[in-house]
Amino acid sequence: MNSRQRRGVILLLLSVLCAFGAFAGVLSVISDVNSKVGPEVTAYQVKTDIAPYTALNPGQFEKVEMPRRWLSENAVTDLAVINGKIAVTALRQGSLLQDDMVVQRPRVENGEQEIAIMIDAATGVAGKIRPGNLVNIFATFAAEDEGDKATSRVIVPNAKVIDVGRLTALEPQKDDRGGPTEAVPITFALNTTDAQRVAYAESFAEHVRLALLPENSPTTLRPGEGSYNLDEDKNK
Repeated sequence: MNSRQRRGVILLLLSVLCAFGAFAGVLSVISDVNSKVGPEVTAYQVKTDIAPYTALNPGQFEKVEMPRRWLSENAVTDLAVINGKIAVTALRQGSLLQDDMVVQRPRVENGEQEIAIMIDAATGVAGKIRPGNLVNIFATFAAEDEGDKATSRVIVPNAKVIDVGRLTALEPQKDDRGGPTEAVPITFALNTTDAQRVAYAESFAEHVRLALLPENSPTTLRPGEGSYNLDEDKNK
């Protein structure tokens, strides 16, 4: 084989290698395109803004088809997961629904009952209390007889909140100057005795207020901590 033939063979081999390289590049591009545009899966996005702690229903979402690689691992692909759940935060229109955006709605357990009372929006709620929270319910009672002292009591510790209603304007009372002008209905899940305490306080206490507890940190009342009057500080 002379030099010219050897050069021809080398050029032929290089051409074959280049052809294989080009073919591999085309396959890579095709594979990348396929991964970007398919396979597609069903996802759901929010139709309109949803406020936090709102009960969810399928009508609030619309189905979209998206490439699987574009979806996060916790993206919702089956709307059955929202049954009995509420939004844990504000859901914005157009956002893709993910399972960490929803939580199970608090419910009444065996031996409990729902009871709702109106709480002064300014001093009792302040927009921080949400379904699922634990609160201490305080009531302040005026002195009934001369010589008695006005007393503040923890009437129900660790009350479970299961619903927070809408802010409601209160009709002013003729003999109630400077009283609350807005209130929020708060629903609790309580046993019968605690429900009676709450009903009594709403009827006869001067004020009923809530104290929000840290998550997973219920109150343990020590002896003497369930009630308070000013004499306790004066005697210290």
